[in-house]
Amino acid sequence: MELDHFAIAAPTLSEATAYVEEALGVPLQPGGAHQVFGTHNRLLGLAEGLYLEAIAIDPEATPERQPRWFDLDRFEGAARISNWICRSTDLESDLAALPVEAGTPVALTRGDLAWQMAVPATGCLPFDNVFPALMQWQGPHPAPRLTQQGCSLRRLVVAHPEARALAEMLPLRDARVVFELGPAALRAEIDTPHGLRHL
Repeated sequence: MELDHFAIAAPTLSEATAYVEEALGVPLQPGGAHQVFGTHNRLLGLAEGLYLEAIAIDPEATPERQPRWFDLDRFEGAARISNWICRSTDLESDLAALPVEAGTPVALTRGDLAWQMAVPATGCLPFDNVFPALMQWQGPHPAPRLTQQGCSLRRLVVAHPEARALAEMLPLRDARVVFELGPAALRAEIDTPHGLRHL
């Protein structure tokens, strides 16, 4: 299991995009639409093969499946990091060792990209939605296609009252991912051309 990317959600894609661009001082690139869940996104390439996505419900789309992923049907408030996503090379085996609430694989596409994502029946992931969403790419990865703008992830902080139990449950060894005790929340520290910024 490896860190793949993380998502910033908002009531609209323009709000999610504006939040990231203002916070980091760099523009996002076009993404696309996710037909199954009726969402759309914009992207920012990060160093070392990572990226972030701004994501929101597409008001012009009719979802084929609900509840939507990332618990977006119940999203309220200001733009913020809503989820982090880890990739697997054997999604079904990894899921078998994790709580059933981590979800079941759903086949997804965006343009020529294809992957499977574990999506819970409720749309909400365990540990108050700070459990990582698990995925397995089935073809090219989007990160090499993104223009690098001098941004890199320093730390992704996963906070939860049961942070230790969450960390011990995950077969993830990445010094950039830090688990802390506290109210459920996700925070990112990003090195940018303008210095250290926070999401």
